[in-house]
Amino acid sequence: MLLKFVERLARLMAILGGLVLTALVVLTCVSVLGRGLNTFGHSEMLTSLSQGVADALIATGVGPITGDFELVEAGIAFSIFAFLPIAQLHGAHATVDIFANSFPRRLNQFLVTFWEIALSALILLITWRLFVGMQGKMSNGETTFLLQFPVWWAYGASFIAALASSVIAIYCAIARVLDLLTGRPHLPHSEGAHH
Repeated sequence: MLLKFVERLARLMAILGGLVLTALVVLTCVSVLGRGLNTFGHSEMLTSLSQGVADALIATGVGPITGDFELVEAGIAFSIFAFLPIAQLHGAHATVDIFANSFPRRLNQFLVTFWEIALSALILLITWRLFVGMQGKMSNGETTFLLQFPVWWAYGASFIAALASSVIAIYCAIARVLDLLTGRPHLPHSEGAHH
């Protein structure tokens, strides 16, 4: 029951992260295309060939999307935290096992449990600091330079995703401890990703 909730939460966050990331890719492509067309409209080559076409292109208002960098910055932060839960739940973080393959199975289980707890503690620390940062941005009223949207919105979106990551991190840490104590896997793909 709890595992199903955690899996659904992780999948929901991954879908949201994917949708935001897709929107950011489209936004960036449109902005780059607009910037390129604007530059082409002002180029000597086009103005020498046809001033009318150059003027018509510029008159369309084509250009980069205002504040694209601000939106990408806020959206990428959210996406990173949104993908973290599914990666942690399925043991998909990159690992380097140079010596671990020669260790006894029990020692490897202990190491996996130790690093799961350490990662969970780090995620909790980041979530707490995001919350503190969000409160600071809310109290000082800071806004972005071009779009003038409150900076705390980006912190808030990232905090919500980090909160979901924290819930799943705690679940994963407890499951790894149970794995170590009982010898039975309590997580999907309990052996971790193999690269």
